[in-house]
Amino acid sequence: MLNEYLGSLNNFMYTYILIFLLIGSGVYFTIRTGFVQIRRIGDVMRILKEKSRDDDGVKQVSSFQALMISTASRVGTGNIAGIAAAIATGGPGAVFWMWLMAVIGGASAFIESTLAQLYKVKDGDSFRGGPAYYIQRGIGKRWLGCLFSVFLIACFAYGFNGLQTYNIATAIKFYIPDFDNSMWPMIIGIVIAALTGLVIFGGVHRIGFITSVIVPIMAGGYILIGLVMIFTHLSAVPGVFKEIFSQAFDAQAIVGGFAGSAVVTGIKKGLFSNEAGMGSAPNAAASAAVSHPAKQGLIQTLSVFLDTLVICSTTAMILMVSGVPVSQDITYVQDAVSGTFGPIGILFITIAIFFFAFSSLVGNYYYTESNLRFIKDDKRLLFVFRLTCLAAIFLGAQASFDTVWNLADILMGCMAIVNIFAILVLGNQALKVLADYDRQRKEGKDPVFFASHIGMKPEELDYWHDEDHVPGWDTEN
Repeated sequence: MLNEYLGSLNNFMYTYILIFLLIGSGVYFTIRTGFVQIRRIGDVMRILKEKSRDDDGVKQVSSFQALMISTASRVGTGNIAGIAAAIATGGPGAVFWMWLMAVIGGASAFIESTLAQLYKVKDGDSFRGGPAYYIQRGIGKRWLGCLFSVFLIACFAYGFNGLQTYNIATAIKFYIPDFDNSMWPMIIGIVIAALTGLVIFGGVHRIGFITSVIVPIMAGGYILIGLVMIFTHLSAVPGVFKEIFSQAFDAQAIVGGFAGSAVVTGIKKGLFSNEAGMGSAPNAAASAAVSHPAKQGLIQTLSVFLDTLVICSTTAMILMVSGVPVSQDITYVQDAVSGTFGPIGILFITIAIFFFAFSSLVGNYYYTESNLRFIKDDKRLLFVFRLTCLAAIFLGAQASFDTVWNLADILMGCMAIVNIFAILVLGNQALKVLADYDRQRKEGKDPVFFASHIGMKPEELDYWHDEDHVPGWDTEN
């Protein structure tokens, strides 16, 4: 009964509240920033090549590593199984609406990640920040920042991380007879928890290193499989695009059932996958050492595009060019790939599920640690928290826990509502930062930011003061 209630609340929140809030804020910031996610996309590759260091020359988390942490969290099993469910539920037209939401959501991602950089705090040799931090410093409501942190911790540490482990176990089930009644779920849970523990106990630098290695490899391999599928089914490609665009605007389907239409399904899956405006990715964006907050804002727009326009689109093309019968779970993808690659294709999807899920475990954990330390920065508490996170990962391999995950979806919705409120209130600060970046770019400079550039006082920020000048980044450059 509780699960049915949570499921109904979940559907109502995402179908009738969050969709409109996220679309509205995305369109608003797209207009206010002058389509920054498109007009400044050319700056991204240049920014990614920058080396970062702090005032003492100690190596910091780079823009690329922060991008990989956020992409690791965004790119999960939802990019495979979730897209299969989207096409099965909303039809091929859902893919178009996912694409559109990625473009619109890029502006919200820019604003929230720029704010995370602006209000970040120094943490030894690292930085941390995110919505909780900019809510406290920018709006002056610590209680609201703590509430956001509680939502995020419960959602990611004890909900979504268990789901990722469950998906790994489900993918392996294909190879093991009577899997559910064997010791294998427990063994898988122990192995995944142990591997995650090795990473998270190493701190943000190890998390950044691991994700910067895993994410490009897993994404590159998956895209390569998709390209092979496309080139071996070239004759089907025009028909696929015709289906996507024709069914995206099928008025009869929309009127016949708005909640399950291509529009709503595509928007929901797109938002759930790329998390633009949800308030999760800014926690990773704040960790980067850059010379200007807008730089990491631009980097995070790329993460949204990578997730939806590249990875999700790869899954959609694999499914649709294959011509296999539609189903709502991972078997749809396995059947689609096996038609071209045989058993080796099913094995590849299993491996992809593992790496996609494991990278999400690591990225999600980083978010939760940053928010726990916002509430109370205590080493003993952090140690116990890490153990509970590993326990949740272990238990996730044992059962589906639908009630827990429905609750996690609701908590993520609550996160998004708080974050959208915050970025709408503080949006003008991010727009001033963008104007400063644009001005310096027009002057031919490599933008360097100080709080005084936008009239902010030293007591308003923990960083970006004149004394925080980073060697190698010259305002006269």
